[in-house]
Order: sequence, then structure tokens, then C-alpha cells
Amino acid sequence: MTETAGSLFIISAPSGAGKTSLVRALLQSGLSLSLSISHTTRPPRSQEVNGRDYHFVSMDIFQTMLSNGEFLESAEVYGNLYGTSQKWINEAVLAGQDIVLEIDCQGAHQVQQIFPRAVAIFVLPPSVEALETRLRMRGQDNAEVIQKRLSAAREEVTHIREFDYVIVNNDLDEALGDLLCIIKAERLRRERQLLKYRSLMAQLS
Repeated sequence: MTETAGSLFIISAPSGAGKTSLVRALLQSGLSLSLSISHTTRPPRSQEVNGRDYHFVSMDIFQTMLSNGEFLESAEVYGNLYGTSQKWINEAVLAGQDIVLEIDCQGAHQVQQIFPRAVAIFVLPPSVEALETRLRMRGQDNAEVIQKRLSAAREEVTHIREFDYVIVNNDLDEALGDLLCIIKAERLRRERQLLKYRSLMAQLS
């Protein structure tokens, strides 16, 4: 176990804002971050791998886990259930790992109740028009579902004051740069540095 507990970085965004692409690029940045893999009842999309993108489980298994209190947070999104393992998060944080949680606003609020020092980051699209274009280009939803996602995006934005940082994802490289700055700055906070370098501080004081 390390001397310094890990941090939780919550990343939320409306569907289509580019959150998943941003998180994928962040994990490849070399900053030594671990991604929390959510459980979901949603069927896997093409290219998605069980255990890498999500833990895909049946409704019965999910409900059993929920009843047993195994989730740090859980939410229903477009008729599918999502949940984050409480045990895995606790063990990872105590081991000193910095964890990325890619979750919606419902889940973010639940996590903040238990981990008030979690760093919450909200990702915005550059415009409603850009968001709609991205949703259509994904080719995953029909017109009715796209309109529901746009309506949901407007509702999610009303929760933006609950977040510590806001990034506008107009260009992926620029948005990634902003995200890296946030994580590096949080790691340099006085509290974390004093714990990390306690022996050095003892020598100097």
C-alpha cells in the first residue's frame, strides 16, 4: 500500500460530446491512470469487449449486485442500468491508484456524496449543432433517439455547477491538453505533495 491515497477523477458529458474518445486518449497519455469499468445491462456495441469497455451482465445479475450493495453508484440511462463497483474503487484508491470514472451526472452526484474530494470534470460540445452532427455521424440511433439525447443533454447541462472543471471539446487534442493540465495540477496540490514527500519535509523542518 502506498503512503498517499489515490484520487477519483469523474468525467461526465452529454452523449455525443466526445467523452469516450477523450478518456481513451487520456488513458494512453502515460499519466498512470486506471479506468473504472462499469457494469451494465446494455448489450455490447460492435468493437466493444467485455471487461475492457464494460462488464456486460444480465438484468438479474445486476439487480442482485444492486440489492447486495455492491455499487458505489448506479443509474438508469435510456432503459439500461449502469453501476460502479464499490469494492474495486475502495481497494484501488487505498492502493494509491488515481481512478477515472466515466459516468453520467446521476452517477457523479452519487460518487461525490461518498467521495467529496473527487475531482469532477464536465465536458461540453462546442454547440448544439455540433452535438447533433456527432450523434448522427455515430450511426447508432434513429432520429427519435437522437432528439431524446439532445433533450437529455440540455437537462444534464443544468447540473454543471456541481462540477469543478469544464472543458469544451471542440478539438480533441486541445481538450486532452486541458484535461491533462487538470490532472497534473490536482496531483500537485499541497495536501498530496506533503504526504508524498513527508520524509523530505521532515528533513527540511
